[in-house]
Parts: sequence; structure tokens; C-alpha cells
Amino acid sequence: MNPSIEREGFSERLQQALRNAEYSPDSPTQLAREFNIRFEGRPITVHAARKWLVGEAIPTQEKLRTLAQWLGVPAEWLRFGGNEMQPTADPTGAPSRFESADVKLIADLQRLDEHHQSIAREILRMLVRINRKK
Repeated sequence: MNPSIEREGFSERLQQALRNAEYSPDSPTQLAREFNIRFEGRPITVHAARKWLVGEAIPTQEKLRTLAQWLGVPAEWLRFGGNEMQPTADPTGAPSRFESADVKLIADLQRLDEHHQSIAREILRMLVRINRKK
């Protein structure tokens, strides 16, 4: 397949996934910010995000997996297209993508010392148990 056509197809699928997840497909700044919150590797630049959105580049496999997980789509579909997009499902029933506030909460939890992390986890477990009883 022609590399130019592959990049354009990826760009279209990325924009569709962003719209479906209620993000702007026209904002490389938002894409870079939201991606970098979730990606554990070296952050991407706004310029790199723009290249993904306009079909000038395709991210590495590691970045592609992060994008797919964030946007709740299969990485294979995002990269290659094909069958209709199906949201990814977690066997535990947990959401397949996290909102920015969720990611920031996890990052905050990781910044706590071990003792305070343990306390925060126990509080969350108690809240989940209380919520199940309703």
C-alpha cells in the first residue's frame, strides 16, 4: 500500500476516534496534552500531534497502543482500518479509556509515599463497597 494513503487513512481514523471520544480532531495542542498525560515515554510535541492529524506521520507502535487505549478503540483498527471500529472492552467491566481527571488522580496517587497510597486505596475500596450496596 502507498505510504501516503496509509498516513491519510490513519489520520482519518484518529480524527474519527477523537470525535467519538468527544475531543476535537482539529487541535494538535489538545491531542499532545491529553496523549502526554497518558504516555509513560518521552512526551510528543504539538508538531508531532499535528503531523498525525494531517496525515504526515504515523506514530510508533508504542504510541499507537497508548492512543488506542485512551480513545477506546482497537490499535489494529487505528493503524490499519478494516472492520468497523469496535470499542475495546476490559474483561473486568472497567472503562476502556480514562478521562483526564482520572489520569491526573492516578498520577497524584503515585506521588504519595507508600503509607498514604495505602490509605487512599483503602478509602477507594470503602467507597466502592458503599456504592455497591445502593
